This record gives sequence, structure tokens and C-alpha cells, in this order.
Amino acid sequence: MHDPSSFEALNPQQMCHKAVVIMAGKALRPAPNAFMLAVMAGVFIGLGFVYCAVANTAGAGKIVGGLVFSLGLMLVIVLGADLFTSTTMTLLPRACRKITWGQMFSNWGIVYAGNFVGSLFLAALILLSGHPWASGGDIAVFYINTTENKLTHTFIEAIFLGTMCNLLVCLGVWMSYAGRSLIDKMAACLFPVGLFIACGFEHSVANMFMIPIGILCNDMMPPAVAARLTDPEHTATVLTWSNFIFKNLIPVTLGNILGGGVFVGMFHWLIYLRSGHGGHKHTGRAAVQKQARSTD
Repeated sequence: MHDPSSFEALNPQQMCHKAVVIMAGKALRPAPNAFMLAVMAGVFIGLGFVYCAVANTAGAGKIVGGLVFSLGLMLVIVLGADLFTSTTMTLLPRACRKITWGQMFSNWGIVYAGNFVGSLFLAALILLSGHPWASGGDIAVFYINTTENKLTHTFIEAIFLGTMCNLLVCLGVWMSYAGRSLIDKMAACLFPVGLFIACGFEHSVANMFMIPIGILCNDMMPPAVAARLTDPEHTATVLTWSNFIFKNLIPVTLGNILGGGVFVGMFHWLIYLRSGHGGHKHTGRAAVQKQARSTD
């Protein structure tokens, strides 16, 4: 049970003392750690500007769509589900020698397969419900057009679209670890997920649902809906299961591993846990650094 006082705002004097500790800790950090944290800051500020650029060019639809899509990650975090993209950060306990390579890859395989089954199960439910054909087929057309766009990337583009996506998703998950309440955890993933959707970055598990339902909608759509597609023949040649696996799912999965497991998990390991595989040894001034890390 949390101490209610731990949620009270600091008064001005307490804020000043905290600032002294934090800023002293920054100044006393080892140079490699200070540099890597500065690299992170450059990336983070740049991501904010990317979001700004999308907001100014893509319109409100993409921004709102990205924010509401964050419901998926909120459900995963709050209800304790296991998502492959965040599971890639088990590279962190592997680097700390808490688990073996076999345990890590076994977990990756189980979670990946489970995510795939769940995604296909939901796609079947949605199709059986007739939901894609509501509003004259607007939803089906959205599924089909989105899927077609996802299958036009080159292999290299798909890898790095996947990298950018899971960099953001895992940053959202990582921030949620700091949350003390349900609202904290939900709020942490709101904007990172919103940005990846607004930018069109690629998430392997989202695509396990999105691309199959787009392919199936294209195969099952009534003639009236087909007439609304720009080029039905071209769409049919793009929306294939082989394109799904080889042009999207494989490269996006590789990119997701790079973006989440390496750029988030391993980067934090290099900064905070590399020395002694369990944290820095604190001597002398390092006590200040330790306190700063707990508040920074």
C-alpha cells in the first residue's frame, strides 16, 4: 500500500534540494554514460518534432487515430498481457545473465506464436460479425487500402519502419514502469504509440491482425465495395499471403527486435547495468549519483 504523502507535490524548498541532487548527479556521471544519455535526449527531442511535423501535414485524422490506437498497448500493460514487441527487451535480463539465450529465444517464440493466434482469432471474429461491411463497406475499404500500403514497402524500408515503431512502443512500456497508478501507466504509452501510428511505422503484431483482415476483406468483398477501390486488379496482386510474410512480417519483426531489444533494452543496460551486471559500485561521490538516478 502506497504512502499517500508520496503523491504530494514538493514545496519550493524541497524542489530546490531535489534540483541540487539531480544536477550534481548529472555533473558527476561517468563520461560514457553522460554521452549516451545525451544521445537519447537528442533522439527524444527529434521525435517530438517528428510528431509536430505529422500534426501539421497529415491532419487531425492521423493524430486522433494514433492516440486511440494506444488502447491496445494500454490493455496489454494494465492487464499483464505479453506482447512480442516489448518482449524483445528480455535482451536486458540476458545481458545481466539472469536468463539464458535458450530461455530468451524460447519465450520469444511462444509469445510471437501466441500473438499471431490471437490476432487471427480476432480477425475471424470481426469478419464473422459483418463489421467490415458496415457503413457501405467503409471499414473494409480502410482495411484493404491500409494493407495495400503496408505491402508496398521495400524489405529495407520495412526493417527500419519496424525499428522506429518498436523504439516508440518500448519507450512507452519503459515509461510505464515508473507509473504508480493505473492512470500513470496508461498515460505513459499514449503519445509514443500515437506517434508511431501517425507516422505509419510498422508493428509486427498489429500487422498480424491488419494485413490478414485486409487480405480476407479483399477476397470476400461484395461487388459494390470492389467498385470503390482505385485499381482492384492491382490490389489483388499486392494483397497476397506471400507478400504479407516476406515483404512485411519478416522484415518488420527484425526491425522490431532492433528498435526495442537493442535501442531501448540494451541501451539502458549499457548506461545503468553494464558495470558488474547489476549496477554501479558506489564509492565516495557515487552516492550522490545513485540518489540522482532515483529521482532523475
